[in-house]
Amino acid sequence: MDSLVVLAEPARRRIVEYIADREVAAGELVEVMSVEFGLVQPATSRHLRRLREAGLVRSRSDGPRRLYSLDPAALREIDVWLDRFRGLWSEALSALDAEVHRGRSSRGNEGT
Repeated sequence: MDSLVVLAEPARRRIVEYIADREVAAGELVEVMSVEFGLVQPATSRHLRRLREAGLVRSRSDGPRRLYSLDPAALREIDVWLDRFRGLWSEALSALDAEVHRGRSSRGNEGT
């Protein structure tokens, strides 16, 4: 699953977060990556290319600008893969919840 490998890079995750709910011009992304990660335009372009290759983002031309948006299909693939593990998390959280309630009950009984 190439998407997970691509998203292992913090700058790429930030780009995905930044464009999650809207289309963004490449120049704006370069500014954000420069401020937050100290990246220059060529480095940001390389990250955007990897995200496109992994199917995580789409790009389109709008006159002289290139606009980027999230392609949720690749995220759905990750979500399907993670779904196999959600049961493990809910079991662990349920056990923790039971322990917390047990602790509250025993403290409540100490005062009687």
